[in-house]
Amino acid sequence: MGGSVDDIYTKPTPFAGAVFFALPSGKNNNQLKPERTFSKEIGVELAFFKNRLGLDVTYYVTNTKDQLIPVSISQATGYASKYLNAGDVQNKGIEVSMYGTPVKTKDFSWDIRVNWTKNNNKVVALYGDLKNLPLGSFQGGVTLNAPLGEPYGQLWGKTWVREATTGEKLVKSNGRYSITTSTTNNIGNINPDWIGGIYNTVKYKNLALGFLIDIRQGGKVFSLDTYYGMATGIYPETATTNDLGNDSRLPISQGGGVIMPGVDATGKPNTVRVSNVYGTYGYSYNPNEAFVYDASYVKLRELTLTYSLPESVVQSTKIFKGIDVSLIGRNLWIIHKNMPYSDPEENLSAGNIQGYQSGAYPTTRSIGVNVKLKF
Repeated sequence: MGGSVDDIYTKPTPFAGAVFFALPSGKNNNQLKPERTFSKEIGVELAFFKNRLGLDVTYYVTNTKDQLIPVSISQATGYASKYLNAGDVQNKGIEVSMYGTPVKTKDFSWDIRVNWTKNNNKVVALYGDLKNLPLGSFQGGVTLNAPLGEPYGQLWGKTWVREATTGEKLVKSNGRYSITTSTTNNIGNINPDWIGGIYNTVKYKNLALGFLIDIRQGGKVFSLDTYYGMATGIYPETATTNDLGNDSRLPISQGGGVIMPGVDATGKPNTVRVSNVYGTYGYSYNPNEAFVYDASYVKLRELTLTYSLPESVVQSTKIFKGIDVSLIGRNLWIIHKNMPYSDPEENLSAGNIQGYQSGAYPTTRSIGVNVKLKF
């Protein structure tokens, strides 16, 4: 909170050798109070068969109040926003953890642990009569928002105009899509429906193999990469064979071009062919909604192979009580995802700004060795 309390000048880059200072765009507030979190939960923990099987279930309701919100104010004050204590965000959900040991013998064992969480959040209150708190504004006209009465983290932007009865995309007389002019249409909720994980540990004598499967179901993410890439012809979808069996990039007079799926103003299937030029599949002729994807995934998040040195070898050192050598790998494999060309977990920011990709890098895979010495 300290960075939001005291007003300080910013120091821009010197101009012509002259050092100068300026006011920041946000007005801080020395009357701010710390955020407060009120939590209620109820749970049950069960164990069976001498702890070979266990279950832990928790239901919780958490309200975070007096949140630090930069509220927009008149720029006649010299500032664009001011930090205030306002807002109430509620999180409620259920957490389930289950563990078991299906197999256990003298030399061999298999342990499994499953975690599953479903969280629903809601913006219960904002400052005064404020109906929405903008969290971020990005290229392409997309914004991330916290609307009153809705989940925290809504993507807003332009959408397709759809035929009222069937919901089909409406195509104009020129063969291009009809797009809304408003940028305040909800195009996706960034929050997952649920997340879960499965961790297995298989041991045989002194050798142990552990691996974690990480799962996310639901949630949306906007990709600026496909927003531009589909326009500039980077992706293979822009170079398809059309319904005539020809290269869609050829001139229409030579059998090229494409017919955009949708209906005309009368509700009949579109039959107007258009040239496959710059922007046909990208931002020039499609709304923000076209570049929002399902952020679900299944990943091999971690794999560990551990060898414990025999007790006779350890005792011979007369120093250690145990020596374990492990080979560890993280982010080894995206088993399944619905988002094309990038990791749905890749985001512009690691903080509150989620659900937006720009210049997404491939996921970093790491492999290392660990030696654990027990004294």
